[in-house]
Amino acid sequence: MTTPPLLARLDARDRALYSRLALNGALERRSRVWWLTLTHLGGVWGSILLAIGSAFVPGGSVGLAWRALLVLGVSHAVVQIIKRRAVRERPNKRLSWEACIAVPDPFSFPSGHACAIMAVAYVISMALPMMAWVLLPLAMLVGASRVVLGVHYPGDVLVGQSLAIATAHLLPLIALR
Repeated sequence: MTTPPLLARLDARDRALYSRLALNGALERRSRVWWLTLTHLGGVWGSILLAIGSAFVPGGSVGLAWRALLVLGVSHAVVQIIKRRAVRERPNKRLSWEACIAVPDPFSFPSGHACAIMAVAYVISMALPMMAWVLLPLAMLVGASRVVLGVHYPGDVLVGQSLAIATAHLLPLIALR
């Protein structure tokens, strides 16, 4: 089966941008610690703890924490379904580049870490706008860390973050606040 021309062009541009941004294993220790810390914020425990933490900040609530967890869970399920259908190889396999972190699974598209942290950050930011200036840039940096560490293409991150935002907007009927 051949790839449609538009998808082939998008893939080529995504790979070219990745080649400019990924560090290909060439990280000094301080930089590696910084990017690894950031990327783990988008992992399971980082995103769950952030969601639960929203119940304890000024203006937060248990309802907000549950909503963040719900959006996190639904968006992550969507990511996993898409990953298993798209079956896009990770850049370190396709381009034979060294990733700077252990690769969690063989599928690249879309980024689960970028989706997870954006889902939680976006839900909290919608409910507590004064938190947006910290949480949304943090979510963007976590997404960037996935590219810099060599485990995702920029398009994987963009789609993961977009899925998180779309999920947050598609679940407004559930008012847990």
